[in-house]
Formats: sequence, structure tokens, C-alpha cells
Amino acid sequence: MPGPKARVTVRILGEEYNIKGDTTPERIEALAGYVDRKMRQIAAADSRISANKAAVLAALNIANELFQLQKEYERLLGQSGDKGPHRSG
Repeated sequence: MPGPKARVTVRILGEEYNIKGDTTPERIEALAGYVDRKMRQIAAADSRISANKAAVLAALNIANELFQLQKEYERLLGQSGDKGPHRSG
């Protein structure tokens, strides 16, 4: 049975969001802070950009970071000879 859900109010690009999750409040705050920083970087590069566009661009940047990390992870697995949890044999 899952534990209680954390409830946290965070600010992202000046807007408040009430977040409920299966992790610690500190983790939720750290994630929100990361997203806020990404959105602020994008907004700083073009002051005319809307919050919605900044959110989409931040999501794309974060997805790109994830894909790069996954690729690096797979490369490292290949170097170690480990094929991960789906290895047969």
C-alpha cells in the first residue's frame, strides 16, 4: 500500500501550483525549481515569449537532456557488457 502523498505549493515562473506526489516535499520542490530555472532561462533570452511557449520550450529542453542521458546510459551499459534488466541468459 503506497504511503501518503506529499502536498506542496511551488512557484514556477511566478505562478503558484499545488502539487501532490508520491515523493518527498523536498523532491517536488527541487523538481519545480529545476523547471522554473529552465523556463526563466528561456524567458530571459526573449522577453516577449509567453509563459506557455516558455513551458513548451523548457519541456523540449528537458526531454532532450533526458534523451542524451539515456543514450549515455546505454553506451555505458554496452561498455560494461551489461545489457540491463532485460538481459537473457
